Amino acid sequence: MSIDHGLVKRFRQEVGDRLAHQRRLDQAGGLTPMTGEDERQFARALIAQVLEEFARGEIGVGRTPPTAEEEEALAAGIHAALFGVGRLQPLLDDPEVENIDINGCDRVFVSYADGQEVMGEPVAESDDELVELIQILAAYSGLSSRPFDTANPQLDLRLPDGSRLSAVMDVTVRPAVSIRRARLGKVFLSDLVGNGTLSAELGRFLSAAVGARKNIMIAGSTNAGKTTLLRALANEIPPSERLITVERALELGLDQFPELHPNAVAFEQRLPNSEGQGEISMAELVRRSLRMNPSRVIVGEVLGDEIVTMLNAMTQGNDGSLSTIHANSSMEVFNRIATYALQASERLPVEATHMLIAGAIDFVVFIEKRNDYARGGTLRRFVSSVREVSGVDGRVLSSEVFALSPDGRLLPHAPLSCLEELAQHGYDPGGWM
Repeated sequence: MSIDHGLVKRFRQEVGDRLAHQRRLDQAGGLTPMTGEDERQFARALIAQVLEEFARGEIGVGRTPPTAEEEEALAAGIHAALFGVGRLQPLLDDPEVENIDINGCDRVFVSYADGQEVMGEPVAESDDELVELIQILAAYSGLSSRPFDTANPQLDLRLPDGSRLSAVMDVTVRPAVSIRRARLGKVFLSDLVGNGTLSAELGRFLSAAVGARKNIMIAGSTNAGKTTLLRALANEIPPSERLITVERALELGLDQFPELHPNAVAFEQRLPNSEGQGEISMAELVRRSLRMNPSRVIVGEVLGDEIVTMLNAMTQGNDGSLSTIHANSSMEVFNRIATYALQASERLPVEATHMLIAGAIDFVVFIEKRNDYARGGTLRRFVSSVREVSGVDGRVLSSEVFALSPDGRLLPHAPLSCLEELAQHGYDPGGWM
């Protein structure tokens, strides 16, 4: 059912003003502030009140008030505008939607899990309204408010449903937004075996590697499925362990599942304020995490100088760490890390970085995505390479222990140096024993 978005915007303002007025009254009266859920319930009552007043007004001037169905749609739209993502909410509610790209309020491209891509409906009446929507989300998502304006034209954040949002303004002709859905939040290696991302043997191998506290770097291109695989590996960690995650924008959400990870703490990078003060960098957070008694440190995504701190952490007894990195192959990961290390304050030369990598990383798992034209062009994600780091001799020495066969299957390729250790954690390598 189509709804009048002008009315939604008007009523959202009215309800928001009344909600803010109640907050001020509570504060002045020394009352305990409402919880998030209390605010949502109170807002529902305010929405019903505003819609009832509107209906009476329409009747008073001789116009037909909204039907029950129209009123219900308006109420849902107002609530979504207040607490959700406005007109984006239906797309985020669709389990088959995978990615949403917005090149201005009326240029919306929606990608589905089956590889289909269609142009969607406008998500705002104007680009200014789109920017306003993003600013509201930036104010209430994450651990701290994040500015999105001319002075701060870039934004990354995690939406309430776990999806990742990246937005820019003023460096593009029109504001641009990309949303990558977290379709698999609570995911296990068995799920990835079931959907073809992993072979059954690779699933057993990765489970054993996590159990043996091997340091694993997951590599791949954008949207290849690195974070989903990282979540699945993390869910192999026993619930008795204390996990600390370090991220630019909260995304992993391991602390959202206390039955799996009852002792988990999520760190989020803090950006500087308008005066350039208050920044807490990824490297600082990684250092801080080491003082918080972690069993394992999980760095959501390595993109810069935090790599040196993380590698040092991996060599100082924090075995079993996990992280992701952008790369085009499992072999390229080592050069990518060396490039990031050159940007760090330590300014490590390449040779020293390679020594650090060899002492820190045990396995690199490379995941990729391809259109499977044999299945009608559907998008397929799968692990295509696993590389074991074996030492250093001027450069990082490694062997590809799992590789793609000519027929496209991922098979054991080279002997494992830690085979006996993995066998103690349930890995039976078949032909290698």
